[in-house]
Amino acid sequence: MKKQMSLFVWAIAMFGMSPVWGATNFGPRAGSSADLSGMPATRDNTTVNYTKYQTRSTTQTYQSSDGANMYYTQPVKRSDLYKQYDSQNSATNVRTSRSETVRREIKRKYYLAHPFFQPLKGDFGSVTDFSYNMNKYDITLTPIESTEITDTKAKWDMSGFSIKEDFSYGITDRIAVLGMLQYDINEYKLDWSTAPDDKNDDNDLNLFGLGAQWRFIDNSEWIATASAYYQYQKDISNNFLLDIKAGYKIATSTIYGLVRGWYIDFDGDSYGNGITGIQDDGTPASLFLAYKTDSSSAFYIEGGLGVFSVLAEDWTLNLEAIFGDYDWHNQFNIKGAIGWQPNNWVALNLYAKTSLYDSADDKTLKFYWSDAETGGWKESGTAKLNNYNETTIGFQAIFTF
Repeated sequence: MKKQMSLFVWAIAMFGMSPVWGATNFGPRAGSSADLSGMPATRDNTTVNYTKYQTRSTTQTYQSSDGANMYYTQPVKRSDLYKQYDSQNSATNVRTSRSETVRREIKRKYYLAHPFFQPLKGDFGSVTDFSYNMNKYDITLTPIESTEITDTKAKWDMSGFSIKEDFSYGITDRIAVLGMLQYDINEYKLDWSTAPDDKNDDNDLNLFGLGAQWRFIDNSEWIATASAYYQYQKDISNNFLLDIKAGYKIATSTIYGLVRGWYIDFDGDSYGNGITGIQDDGTPASLFLAYKTDSSSAFYIEGGLGVFSVLAEDWTLNLEAIFGDYDWHNQFNIKGAIGWQPNNWVALNLYAKTSLYDSADDKTLKFYWSDAETGGWKESGTAKLNNYNETTIGFQAIFTF
């Protein structure tokens, strides 16, 4: 489960949804007993009959703060860089004097889309991130004998928009503090092969966070940063994130590696996907697909490589490849971003991220059922996942002032 951390690692925990249940598809057979021995541990059964998503990207949630903030370091050969940029003048005209070279270097010192950017002392930084997020997989259910299911195949589809704001301030040239907010507009759907689909919406301000960034190395060849964040995911968890990046500068590019770790303290004791609604007889019912039960915390870790290159004076390219362990599954994903910076204080960045491999494929999880007859959560069978995918497409407006 991830978030935000790889391009789409989502942490999902139970919380209340409004009723949207369609025609009855699940339920215990008539006369069956309500076996609660397999019930997932929950904090309050009256408030856990619905689910909510925790996003990393984060990691665009988590990583949009540090993945979008970038610091450009000068190339090894200054003259080569500015000869490349100035297409209207000859190479000799570009360096007509030492003072002109210095003036041009100061003008283009910082690239706001660089993965190591943070505001200098007394300056502010702002990253406004608009993204469209998708999480999809196929489900094949195998119910236990006491559970009746009229349709055993479905597609889980979570899609929606996120608006995230990261606002930072430079305490010194090397240390900055940061605050973040995220508003989500999501739709969750179980698309059954024959039964009516089940849907729900969630529109809310879901993420609040604070953090600090420290650029502890920055010279002609190397650059490195360490960042620490606290995030509160509404109705889901408290998250603690540590991010370390180190890069080597080659001409107009920076090749870097990164390691991120998350400790997630869930509000409840189980997490997964689920949906709640009203059956045909007018009674409420809930289905819960458990990623893990009897687990109140999780630890995620990911690492990868990236390259940031200045293509032309106003254009940049950033590529990343990340592998992560997200508690109940592993994932390999890639991200690409192209940026345009017309001046020193604003940059626009278009990016996309998708998973190429996920160990959730062919994984078998437990699912649970709850209604008035069971009186609580009942383990009702297993669910096999396939074709798991997480994808994000986003746009960032980056400012410094």
